[in-house]
Amino acid sequence: MNEQIVWIVLKRLRTPFLVIIITFAISILGLVLIQGTDNNGNPYQMTFFDAFYFVTYMASTIGFGEAPYTFNYEQRMWVSFSIYFTVIGWFYGIGAIVSLIQDEALKKALNRNSFRNHVRNINKPFYIILGYNGITKSIIDRLNGHNYRLVVLDKDEEKIDELILENFYPNVPGFVGDATNQKMLKIAGIHQKNCAGVISLFEDDMVNSKIATISKLLNKKIDIIVKATSKAQLEHFKSMDLKHVKNPFDIISKRIYYGITAPYIWLLEMWMYGHILKLKKRDQFPLGKYIIYGKGRMGKAIQEGLQKAGIEYVIEDFDSQRYIEEKNTTIFGDDDDIQRLLELGVKESACIIAATQNDLLNLTILNKAKQLNPKIFTMARENTLDDLNIFQASKINKIYIVEKILADATYSYIARPLADLFIQEARKKDDEWARIIVHMLNNITGMNPMYFETVLNDANAYALTLRLEKGENISLADLRRSRADRNEMLHVVFLLLKRGNEIYLMPDARMNLQIGDELLIVSDEENYSDFEYIVNNIYELEYVLGYTTS
Repeated sequence: MNEQIVWIVLKRLRTPFLVIIITFAISILGLVLIQGTDNNGNPYQMTFFDAFYFVTYMASTIGFGEAPYTFNYEQRMWVSFSIYFTVIGWFYGIGAIVSLIQDEALKKALNRNSFRNHVRNINKPFYIILGYNGITKSIIDRLNGHNYRLVVLDKDEEKIDELILENFYPNVPGFVGDATNQKMLKIAGIHQKNCAGVISLFEDDMVNSKIATISKLLNKKIDIIVKATSKAQLEHFKSMDLKHVKNPFDIISKRIYYGITAPYIWLLEMWMYGHILKLKKRDQFPLGKYIIYGKGRMGKAIQEGLQKAGIEYVIEDFDSQRYIEEKNTTIFGDDDDIQRLLELGVKESACIIAATQNDLLNLTILNKAKQLNPKIFTMARENTLDDLNIFQASKINKIYIVEKILADATYSYIARPLADLFIQEARKKDDEWARIIVHMLNNITGMNPMYFETVLNDANAYALTLRLEKGENISLADLRRSRADRNEMLHVVFLLLKRGNEIYLMPDARMNLQIGDELLIVSDEENYSDFEYIVNNIYELEYVLGYTTS
């Protein structure tokens, strides 16, 4: 890359350098050949050094006077010519330098070199994010600097400018480049040992597929997180052995399915994303007929979820773009629209879902449905985060924000892998199991507990690791003892233990621990702080284990 910059500079300045050298050479040669007179009136010839010295300060307009002796008329005539001759050369050279500074190719080369150096200097694991938008910005906001760094590629220069103006800390290097270009991915650091993965969440499945293929060829060891918006694409990615495929519409479909058939499993999943751990009345999905407005990707996904749940539904093939073009409005609710709602059975239906690609249409569809049936349960698709306040003010029962769902799922996989794993495993259980877990967590940790993830190693559990290295048997129950009084228990629950490829949901309290075990712990900040203190402090650990001497 440095060679490219040097090549551009030499190419653009080659002619100006030659012009300056030639003008200097002619001026110097003339002074050497013209005979001068010294202070005693004797003839003399200037040396090349004297001539070079004089022309240097003459051409640069510094002007130290005539040297080494006062010039005669022949020398002054030549100097007069040389002044204008060399100044023209200097002007041409300066103009070329100014033009070079403004050269787009050089700017790109310098920016590319700076970007590559920034990436090389990252000493933490990092992910390459392809495309900068609302989804990836949300991921950067929550992930950047917390054990991971991020690098961004986007072919739109304005998007990279937006990234720079956000002024993230730590700095997020960004560069204008085609994400499907192997060279760009290499510059972004895909070959570096600390590159953890590539995140490709474009709307176009073909672009995501191409990026996944290229990334897999360039570095087989990294994680590849991609978005899929159809079942066919999901199967294609699985055939490529990609384990981290995110489909926001599939997530919505499953949430509706579990919300109807297994509300406590739904609750556990939503709690992982910030919902209070209590099943409120407004959270319960109604039974009865559902109306789906929109037969696109989300509409079809919801349809599959309702079919699986055994719910009666009707789906309206509603194209938002065609509706806007035909009626020249984004406001739903004229006489034809009302008549169609009545034909679909809005007055007898339990729920209506607006799943079009236009947020304002979704909002007005639900508002009109509520006017016709005030008791109807409403769900809306919100395509971006920009209109969230408007949707919340409309008192819609469920809002599915596609951008947020995708950002949450990606962040959860990277930063909260055990929570992500718990959701997958919990879905394999029945709702009665989930109900028992919810009530147990409520009784031990309250209605709004927090969860924490830790790995039992030197960095996170120093004292415990020392004991385990000696071959001592220490169980989960031992670590629940309070450091204030070992006969009392901390308000912590071990929700999941991962040991290699083995996963234990609600592990037995008598289970002995091993170095490298990963724990998903439910608690509050105070009790978890006590837990951390115990596993890291030799004397606190000895106390809870019942040792009287170290």
